[in-house]
Amino acid sequence: MTATLTPPAADPAASVRAGAVPRRRTRLLALPEVRWAAAASALFLFALPLQLAGAPAWIWGPLYALSYVTGGWEPGWEGLKALKGRTLDVDLLMVVAALGAASIGQVMDGALLIVIFATSGALEALATARTADSVRGLLDLAPATATRIAADGAEQAVPVDELAVGDTVLVRPGERVGADGRVLDGASEVDQASITGEPLPAVKEPGDDVFAGTLNGTGALRVRVERDASDSVIARIVRMVEEASETKAPTQLFIEKVEQRYSLGMVAATLAVFGVPLAFGEAFSEALLRAMTFMIVASPCAVVLATMPPLLSAIANAGRHGVLVKSAVAMERLGRIDAVALDKTGTLTEGTPRVVDVRPLRERGLDEVELLTVAAAAEHSSEHPLARAVVDAARERGLDLPATEGFTSAPGIGVMAVVGGRTVQVGAPARLLAESEAGAGGAGAEVEVEAKCAADADADADAGGCGDTDGVVAALVRELEESGRTAVLVVVDGTPAGVLGIADRLRPDAAATVAALTVLTGTAPTLLTGDNPRAAARLAAEAGIEDVRAGLLPQEKVGVVRELESAGHRVMVVGDGVNDAPALAAAHIGVAMGRAGSDLALETADAVIVRDELAAVPATVALSRRARELVVQNLVIAGVCIAGLVVWDLAGTLPLPLGVAGHEGSTVLVGLNGLRLLRDAAWTRAPAEGTG
Repeated sequence: MTATLTPPAADPAASVRAGAVPRRRTRLLALPEVRWAAAASALFLFALPLQLAGAPAWIWGPLYALSYVTGGWEPGWEGLKALKGRTLDVDLLMVVAALGAASIGQVMDGALLIVIFATSGALEALATARTADSVRGLLDLAPATATRIAADGAEQAVPVDELAVGDTVLVRPGERVGADGRVLDGASEVDQASITGEPLPAVKEPGDDVFAGTLNGTGALRVRVERDASDSVIARIVRMVEEASETKAPTQLFIEKVEQRYSLGMVAATLAVFGVPLAFGEAFSEALLRAMTFMIVASPCAVVLATMPPLLSAIANAGRHGVLVKSAVAMERLGRIDAVALDKTGTLTEGTPRVVDVRPLRERGLDEVELLTVAAAAEHSSEHPLARAVVDAARERGLDLPATEGFTSAPGIGVMAVVGGRTVQVGAPARLLAESEAGAGGAGAEVEVEAKCAADADADADAGGCGDTDGVVAALVRELEESGRTAVLVVVDGTPAGVLGIADRLRPDAAATVAALTVLTGTAPTLLTGDNPRAAARLAAEAGIEDVRAGLLPQEKVGVVRELESAGHRVMVVGDGVNDAPALAAAHIGVAMGRAGSDLALETADAVIVRDELAAVPATVALSRRARELVVQNLVIAGVCIAGLVVWDLAGTLPLPLGVAGHEGSTVLVGLNGLRLLRDAAWTRAPAEGTG
């Protein structure tokens, strides 16, 4: 009889709380762009009512002048530097237009232009700051100092930046781990929710990895530093995302190229709008006013601002939800994918082996609980991943493990310990059976036993060879392995007592993610794995994947990606290991699972799922598509506003204040429209839009 072990259901709300990344927001006034824009606005709002009330010009005039200076000096200075490099910056054009308006007596109109333009710049700075805030909060997790243990055993508090690879640090109960490293001594439970999103603390014993910034529990740990502070998981994540605000999406790069030519053409057109009417007898002030109005309304400010705010806002929102997109280029590309290739181990599955079958041999007198109890007791002192799986299975069932004596471990074979007066061995079936037979048959018996047991698995168990028990064991082992399990034999006092089936478990959200990606892209994902076809097919069937490519080497995964691309697809690859890195690099977009992802995979990928929530993948794709929709909306808004105002100015008489309000109002509208994706509602809505 098979017993399928299932852990207790986790509280989703608790998982969200445990996995939350600390929020650290830049204060608005900490941004210089916001301070200058606020000062310019305040001065303008002081001067305007005084002017409208009929106060003398010497009262409100200096206030307007200060508004010009505070709101226009920075864009003006940047524009002059750009001009020195033979680049015409639209910021400089706006300042010139404002000064031109003031020169013909339109002081208030010029000040309004400066204020609105400074506000637009502040909005863009805010979007960039929010992007950085979404991940810089991780830096708050790392402690400023750590306790380093010298060679003579002396303890010394040192800044974490001074820790070097090979140093030993002491992590006391309740302290945060100061550096990425490996436990040398001690045992404790460490809260890794901020890094991995795990809802429960992870048990840490000698040999386990720990990460900087994670919170130690009640035990003390001695940890060997294995990474410099600048190369820790937290530091790498921060570096990757900080690059996002410095990169430009393809659309943005195109717009900036057009902006240069457009600005030169606009200057030429402005001169023509000024010179031609002047040549035909129009008054100088009227011609100059029309030209200044034209330069303002024809400026591509709104077009330039159309692209980056939506993409930066999407990056910031995704970062708050544990998805770190490295660049605006990557965020834009995410929304264009139409095919997905998923790695199996560590991506579609949890990447942690678990006991899923308990098969006792009834004639030995042990039931499922007793078999698992003695196996877990024997494996308790082992650090092997399969041993941990057995112990974890017993813990999940709440079993009390008896004390053991005489624990020994043999690499490649298994472990042995005395449990309750009985000698228990747990390990590879063929090896343990061969070891038993070799004791009686001498050298070469191992090969003979393996052959006999394999034959007995195909014949009747009563036919001899390995004997009745060994034949049943071989049949159980074969059955489990054909279903994609790893078989572990439990031997009590020299006689097989049962077999455990261990397998990597599908992530709880895997099937829903596959379904969501299928709806988003129009095609079902492909499974890429180096695992054997049987195990791959079993997992794929559970997840709802039909296209399975198993037994692949890294270069063969790249071949599958190339094959999909040659069929006209834009492919997104999701993986976590070193063997996935070539495929991640070859794909249109690469996404890495952050919890156990290799350094190479994390650096190669365009985005990292920090909390290992697979469902975040389709949510991010949907968010990217929403950002691209907003870019298109912004370009339409900007184009319509510019065209309408230009026609009005050339065909009629467009008042300068109305031109300023219309053009800069459209710029602010475009900026605010892009910032809509900063809201948490944009993320919660993304999965629904993508899957519905």
